[in-house]
Amino acid sequence: MTTSTKFWDKIADKYSKQPIADEASYQKKLQVTQGYFKPDMSVLEFGCGTGSTAIIHAPYVKHIRAFDISSAMIKIAQDKAKAQNIDNVTFEQLTIEELEAEDCSYDAVLGLSILHLLENKEQAIAKVYKMLKPGGIFVTSTACMGDAMGWFKLIAPIGKALGFFPLVRVFTAQHLIDSLTDAGFAIDYQWQPSKDKAIFIVAKKPK
Repeated sequence: MTTSTKFWDKIADKYSKQPIADEASYQKKLQVTQGYFKPDMSVLEFGCGTGSTAIIHAPYVKHIRAFDISSAMIKIAQDKAKAQNIDNVTFEQLTIEELEAEDCSYDAVLGLSILHLLENKEQAIAKVYKMLKPGGIFVTSTACMGDAMGWFKLIAPIGKALGFFPLVRVFTAQHLIDSLTDAGFAIDYQWQPSKDKAIFIVAKKPK
């Protein structure tokens, strides 16, 4: 079990009870994403946390496969889906590195509040690109702390070593955009409420 896995397992219950920090922005992101969805779509979400977003999106697509590094988070997600009679979302404990998926097998992939928590986001983005069908979309909302909190790069390793933080990577929004376009994606939609907020991007794989 990694340090980050232990961190997320430990805070899973508290995390699940926290209110959304910016409800208006969250609702806008949901609406924009659902504008791309179609009833026959197969969707993948990595870093799904306690499953709230996958459950909200479930009625708009055929099936969502959602996974997270934290087994405690996944247990909460599974209980939520069962309580709400959601049967077209499959939750599992997994990492993006462990994921096995056929090329061109998904219509959409969601990576929300996760890319800055990965050891190698470029590797993950390349993997997403391969598993998307031509014309498929990658939806991501990412904290780009290099724009407003560059100093966090200095304390992040210390916080991780002490167990206060999970793994956190610090980069700018432009760096993220470059990573997506370098992988072959075209930016179809881009929105950031303010410089200190996460940037929301819908990146499309060319047909």
